[in-house]
Amino acid sequence: MPKSAWDCPKHAERGCPSLGSVRPRRHQQSSTVMTGTMVSLSQPAQGALVLASASVFQAGLASPENSEQLIIALEPEAASIYCRKLRLHQMIELSGKAVVNGYSASDTVGAGFAQAKEHVRRNRQSRTFLVENVIGEIWSELEEGDKYVVVDSGGGTVDLTVHQIRLPEGHLKELYKATGGPYGSLGVDYEFEKLLCKIFGEDFIEQFKIKRPAAWVDLMIAFESRKRAAAPDRTNPLNITLPFSFIDYYKKFRGHSVEHALRKSNVDFVKWSSQGMLRMSPDAMNALFKPTIDSIIEHLRDLFQKPEVCTVKFLFLVGGFAEAPLLQQAVHAAFGDKCRIIIPQDVGLTILKGAVLFGLDPAVIKVRRSPLTYGVGVLNRYVEGKHPPEKLLVKDGTRWCTDVFDKFISADQSVALGELVKRSYTPAKPSQLVIVINIYSSEHDTVSFITDPGVKKCGTLRLDLTGTSGTAVPARREIQTLMQFGDTEIKATAIDIATSKSVKVGIDFLNY
Repeated sequence: MPKSAWDCPKHAERGCPSLGSVRPRRHQQSSTVMTGTMVSLSQPAQGALVLASASVFQAGLASPENSEQLIIALEPEAASIYCRKLRLHQMIELSGKAVVNGYSASDTVGAGFAQAKEHVRRNRQSRTFLVENVIGEIWSELEEGDKYVVVDSGGGTVDLTVHQIRLPEGHLKELYKATGGPYGSLGVDYEFEKLLCKIFGEDFIEQFKIKRPAAWVDLMIAFESRKRAAAPDRTNPLNITLPFSFIDYYKKFRGHSVEHALRKSNVDFVKWSSQGMLRMSPDAMNALFKPTIDSIIEHLRDLFQKPEVCTVKFLFLVGGFAEAPLLQQAVHAAFGDKCRIIIPQDVGLTILKGAVLFGLDPAVIKVRRSPLTYGVGVLNRYVEGKHPPEKLLVKDGTRWCTDVFDKFISADQSVALGELVKRSYTPAKPSQLVIVINIYSSEHDTVSFITDPGVKKCGTLRLDLTGTSGTAVPARREIQTLMQFGDTEIKATAIDIATSKSVKVGIDFLNY
């Protein structure tokens, strides 16, 4: 069956036409499966998942009628699937203490990522040898129950996942719910912008971004190339070219030159070059990385305090930001004595290749952790002393407690792939023609009412109760509600047992 990987956030920036410029047409090859990637299963990501799916359907790449043509892979999981199949010549190990073939793994950090790869090319017998569709040598070092952490460090976020290997098939079990934060490489760009504001003034930088947006982009592109050259052992300064429009607009805005601004500022580690460039010392560039890297290390330290994580065997560092030698050094210094730290050679393509593998076998992740608590809003019989008075509703002589949250699953609870949770409900009145079941979620584990702080509506099941003429309807009518967990998407179903009518819905954080 033909498969394809789709990673729109990263590849859309590389010249792909916008969906608005593509004429929608139905994709004829029903055997083709699109594999898309999402950062995590948090509430914002669930909303983005709905939007991305709708965009794919609108573009004609898949159809809502055959929604199985679109598979969503979580980026940390995709990276994990790829990494577990690494061969030794496809990775660079940072944490090894022993010298292997005259080469210390710790040298990789100081020498930089490019030098480490050159060493691999010259010495194929070292501890470093891309993913083939076979299980590689690293597999031989994994035993039943071994654990590893995947750190997916990208542009906007860093996402962490912890998996446990199940042999002999190599299926994976998620031990701790995917976590992370806004600690991507864009944080370095933000620090650079703060530095520019300190030198030239925040008012000027804001006006320059508005009045000269193309020049601002050129400036950030120039900074990006220098950012990639930052390394712990670098001694030469880094030169960042200022666009002519920056120099010209600053003179018109302030009435004096850029060089004058640098001399008057208290920033000693940034100098002016006569070639029209900012000259930054290596320490100044490294300082721009520090807040972001410190946040990553702190988040990892918190993760390693969890009982499920403290005995991990490997830490895989993946994503575009993982190429930064400064991040490699910081991770190695903090965790090199706790586990083996490994970077795939094609670190920037790890998620893309893992997404293809996930598309070939979506059942490889057998057990996941629920990122949120899910349940439905119901009416329960009011119990004096148990339920608050403000929730009391008296209808037709019956005392009801409103807004009760009936939990289906708790946050961070383990759920098997395709696991079904069933609940049975009855209409409040036998004469009801329709029953509406609202689905809610929360980041908190203990939820009593749908009005509790942090509880959000994320779906609605509306079931028609008519059509029972000529059939015996039981006095106590049963509406069975099912929620399916364990996949990257959560689905809910309501079934009228008397008529076998059913309705399905997917969890949707975008439209509620």
